[in-house]
Amino acid sequence: QMQLKESGGRSVQSGDSLRLSCVVSGPAFGNSPMAWFRQPPGKEREFVAIIAYHGGSTFYADSVKGRFAISRDNAINTFYLQMNSLKLEDTAVYYCAAGRWYHSDYDTNPPTVRDFHSWGQGTQVTVSS
Repeated sequence: QMQLKESGGRSVQSGDSLRLSCVVSGPAFGNSPMAWFRQPPGKEREFVAIIAYHGGSTFYADSVKGRFAISRDNAINTFYLQMNSLKLEDTAVYYCAAGRWYHSDYDTNPPTVRDFHSWGQGTQVTVSS
């Protein structure tokens, strides 16, 4: 079982940038797709971004496409979410997650929470005007 721990969340202003990190323990990190989800206040957890085990394939939610970038460093068991041009609606608790498969049909079947077996505890990102 993997253990994941997020860091980097804080309060920022609209238009600012922020980078979240997720450190993963466990031998399967280099073989696993990794993802970011978020849970806005009073709403359900939603998909943000996913990256394949090799880092060469990524997929984003439409709401963050062009503003956020997911990346990973398999040498140090860490992956990241670079968030630019932050908006008020990006305010949420951000969670990192580990999955088993990276699919090619996310355009029609986007990732859901059920696709991921291990989760971090979350880090709060608050965007204010």
